[in-house]
Amino acid sequence: MQYNKLVRDTIPEIIKSQGKTPVIHTANEQEYWEKLKEKFQEEVGEFLDAESEEEMADVFEVITALLEHQGWGIEHIIEIQKKKREERGGFNNKIILDEV
Repeated sequence: MQYNKLVRDTIPEIIKSQGKTPVIHTANEQEYWEKLKEKFQEEVGEFLDAESEEEMADVFEVITALLEHQGWGIEHIIEIQKKKREERGGFNNKIILDEV
């Protein structure tokens, strides 16, 4: 079966332990970035289906990898989030904009 997708680091060993042979390669920087974005979409979709903490943890794992790949510190991203929240608010009031 072909996958052509980014997997967690120990997945090849897990596959081997099941008596199967994984065919893998190491992505270059451009392929890694594209596969990270694909993985993000995949994990968000799984979270939307399951709405579980487990799936949210997977989403956060990919977010962490995206941040690290770009050299963006999580603290800096949180500061940007806080600034945007101060300027535009958060989502606590559950406001739905129906029309303008």
